[in-house]
Amino acid sequence: MPRLSILHRTTYRYGRPVELLPHRLLIRPRESQDLQVIAFDLRCSPDATVTWGQDVYGNAVVAADFATPTSVLDIVVTSVVEHSAPEWPTFRIAPYAHAFPFAYTADDVVDLGALLATGSRDDGVEAWARGFVAGPRTDTLSLLKDINAGMLDAIAYRIRDEEGTQSAVETLALRSGSCRDIAALFIAAVRHLGFGARAVSGYLADPSMQDGDGGSTHAWAEVFLPEAGWIAFDPTHRRVGAGHLIPVAIARTNTQIMPITGGFVGDVADFLSMDVQVVVSDA
Repeated sequence: MPRLSILHRTTYRYGRPVELLPHRLLIRPRESQDLQVIAFDLRCSPDATVTWGQDVYGNAVVAADFATPTSVLDIVVTSVVEHSAPEWPTFRIAPYAHAFPFAYTADDVVDLGALLATGSRDDGVEAWARGFVAGPRTDTLSLLKDINAGMLDAIAYRIRDEEGTQSAVETLALRSGSCRDIAALFIAAVRHLGFGARAVSGYLADPSMQDGDGGSTHAWAEVFLPEAGWIAFDPTHRRVGAGHLIPVAIARTNTQIMPITGGFVGDVADFLSMDVQVVVSDA
């Protein structure tokens, strides 16, 4: 079973010592049948009082409270995981869901709830999504794979340093976006077609596709198909399955699962910079 080491370091710099407000951290890999956490370490400078909890999705959440004013906040997370998700997975889908469109069971509809919600139905996303549907009855998995593979034909990938996620409408209009923007458009598109979908944040675990720093944070989507469960779709790399993905958190939207959120007491001008370093390597 492949064993991977993950270093995730975030450094904030301020023009003078500032008082740090409580920070919320989503930084521990999310365990499953395909992923086991062997070792985990979190270190903050200045020191923080750390409290662990869970959110409604079962993500491990850290509340960090700082007592010492500082001009530099350094958060260093190291993890070792065993990652066994296959690179070329097969999915056992319930027979009634083999062809699109299909209806979820009443229980699934209730349990999926907001993960089925589309918001406005006249924003252009539904019409764009239906352009992928080949006919009145089409293979469900093939349809989802076509949407996943076709995103980059319409949307150019670009690194975007601004915080937050573009709406699906914005990404369609701009025809470009980051991995989280592309994932958000995919989620909106498949929800308009009636699928339950959720956002995932974590790490890319494929050395052949990583940048020069040896790793990267990443965002993708998961779609619920009866019996098969939650299937990973990475439209940024046109891949299906979790073979190269290390999930950290899941939620209804990307904005709910930012790795680190927090603030400080002071002027906007006091904030100088934020640097992120991620290295994923064989352990």
